[in-house]
Amino acid sequence: MFNTNYKLIATASVLSIATLFSAGCMDDGATPTKTTKANTATTIASIDGGVKYPVIGDKTGPYYVNNQSNMMKINNGRVPTANELVAWDKDVMPDGTGLPEGSGSVEDGEEIYEAQCVMCHGDFGSGGGGYPSLSKGNADELQKTLTNNRWKDPEADGPTRVFGSYWPVASTMWWYIRDGMPHTKSKTLSNDEVYALTAYMLNINEITIDGEEVDDEYVLNREKFLKIKMPNRDGFEPNIDGPNALKDVRKYYENPANFGAKKVNPATRCMKDCQEKSVVVTRVENGGISEFLPPMSVVRDLPKKEASDMGFNVLKNYEDNCMPCHVADGMGAPVTGDKEGWAEVLAKGMSGVYKNALEGINGMPAKGGASVSDDELKLLVDYMIDNSK
Repeated sequence: MFNTNYKLIATASVLSIATLFSAGCMDDGATPTKTTKANTATTIASIDGGVKYPVIGDKTGPYYVNNQSNMMKINNGRVPTANELVAWDKDVMPDGTGLPEGSGSVEDGEEIYEAQCVMCHGDFGSGGGGYPSLSKGNADELQKTLTNNRWKDPEADGPTRVFGSYWPVASTMWWYIRDGMPHTKSKTLSNDEVYALTAYMLNINEITIDGEEVDDEYVLNREKFLKIKMPNRDGFEPNIDGPNALKDVRKYYENPANFGAKKVNPATRCMKDCQEKSVVVTRVENGGISEFLPPMSVVRDLPKKEASDMGFNVLKNYEDNCMPCHVADGMGAPVTGDKEGWAEVLAKGMSGVYKNALEGINGMPAKGGASVSDDELKLLVDYMIDNSK
């Protein structure tokens, strides 16, 4: 969503931080006080819309405190060892923490992309087959489209949210490629290959690094990566990075005006008549119309299907549902047209092939995720086999 400054509220990240505000959690390093009816301490017990309500007596705001929950003994396990923390801590932060050494060129990245990514994300990251686009052109120009809102002008183009125009930091791209891509073979790329693919992403989004264009011969390494400034780096709020992130988030949500709420005292709850202006409901009269030409139908039968509607378009459904994974090597699926590959699959018999297609196998979900009937799916399987003989 957008506020008056056209900045985006980092909802997902804020939610992860907001969990620190829940009842019983530590507040800025302070140890929560055990609540009793006689206790009048100002321990923070609940958060509502970013507003903190202290425990006064046996209530926090208008609600009673559940004292029993504070008496339960919970086994939270043991403290992880230093080596365990190092093994688990594999994220890559915007400041470069966790980013390993390595290097990769745009040219190498394009080769990897053509071999392992194009079947899902399309040529030059254009998208296709239900997979997201990674580029739509110059990132700096596209970033300006984030101010477009169709509620102002229904005919206007909406914002273009691709990697270059929308993501505030490039470290997320590096991290996601390493840990989640390629789709069916995650964590198989080396650090150099991840650098190469990231360089290619920067190239097709026409991004510059420290004033230098990321052209076809550009080689990206850790030192250069840390100089990347994404066009939308200041497009999200509140600030969820750095040592003061928790305080920044709390301060942001203490003012409801920051996220579109009515400008009221943050400590005042609004349970009714919260709109700044009253809403007037106008009843629309029919203007005295008593006859309809042609007459209104009271038939409740479903419309009859034309012959053209009853047929199953195998080619179209193959292109929409099957081709993204069966068009090229890299997805772990037999490629349509590969006689040897399908011969190996057919060795288990047609009943086994149909069973795997219907129920799913390895990285392929049941029916490939397509909304087709069992018989229609078998037609798609037959189509791929017929074109692979």
